[in-house]
Amino acid sequence: MPDPKLTKPWYGIPREEIDWHPTINEDVCIGCGTCVSGCGRSVYRFDFGRKKAVVADPLNCLVGCTTCANVCPSNAISFPSLQTVADLLAKPAVHHAIEDDLLGRKEQLAWQEALPRSEHLLQLVVEKITRVNERTLLVTLKPRSESDCTCQFIPGQYLELWVPGGRWMSRAYSIGNAPDEDGSVELHLRRVEGGRFTTWAFEHMRVGDVLDGRGPLGNFCVRSPIDTPLLFVARGVGFAPIKAMIEQQLKLVPDRDIALFWGVTDTSDFYHLNDLQTWATSNANFYCVLTARADLVGFKAPIGVIFQLGTVYNALATSLIDLSMRDAYVAGPRKTVQAVVDVLVRKGIPRDRILVDAYGG
Repeated sequence: MPDPKLTKPWYGIPREEIDWHPTINEDVCIGCGTCVSGCGRSVYRFDFGRKKAVVADPLNCLVGCTTCANVCPSNAISFPSLQTVADLLAKPAVHHAIEDDLLGRKEQLAWQEALPRSEHLLQLVVEKITRVNERTLLVTLKPRSESDCTCQFIPGQYLELWVPGGRWMSRAYSIGNAPDEDGSVELHLRRVEGGRFTTWAFEHMRVGDVLDGRGPLGNFCVRSPIDTPLLFVARGVGFAPIKAMIEQQLKLVPDRDIALFWGVTDTSDFYHLNDLQTWATSNANFYCVLTARADLVGFKAPIGVIFQLGTVYNALATSLIDLSMRDAYVAGPRKTVQAVVDVLVRKGIPRDRILVDAYGG
């Protein structure tokens, strides 16, 4: 029988609603019993008559655990795709339950030597808030003092920010502009239903608010030789680090061969269209394709920019430009990023020449 101590809800989700348990291929199972004796959660029993392992209590299985499959000498054990767990972890309610558990047991779980170095801590003042639509905010932050200046960041990096009051842990957001002399940074915020930081940002953030932060952090940045053509691909607010990198490249190497593919849900999600038009009309080697699943009335693509209905990965798959000689930089939700990478590999770009910045499910 399932053990109630082991089948309690997984971060708020009833265990019986989660499809996670081992499956045994009896034709391959050699009856060694490694899985049965090694599982500490009594998922298995052993059929001594047939000399086969049996999955007796699948709900006892720890969500995400694949130890038994990893040690099975005959590879007779399989599990659902790990994407199952990734999809669960992408749910705000699950993320919040994990966060609350960590904070609730902070004294027990904290590793003191891992505290952030003081030189990374900073305070930023909200200078400007622009609402693109009900789902997207553009927020400009300026350093509160000279010691808080972030002007030395590398385009593609991100900041960690706390909701004022410090009740929850920090959230990470990519910087959406190339370095400016005044140290200001632009963040592109996509509202997450139930998300703690974005709910505060959309409903309570005001100009003049002071945010504690840490950074800049991350190594998603242009690493390509100066004569290598570049491909940038973004989905949604994954455009933030891509925009910062393109701004830098057009400033440093104006004639660089750059292609940008940016996809959104519907055309109201696009922003900084004037920048795209300036890039396209001022740089002969800049090529841009915008995609959206839905075209709302009134949308007009910037001059010099191509617009297509559909997904960004389909636009890449059907593109007639040669992508194989380009280094690629891809940012956006994890599923879209993986779909884009698959397309780019089929298009001839080696995997080691594709750098990604993925978030969410």
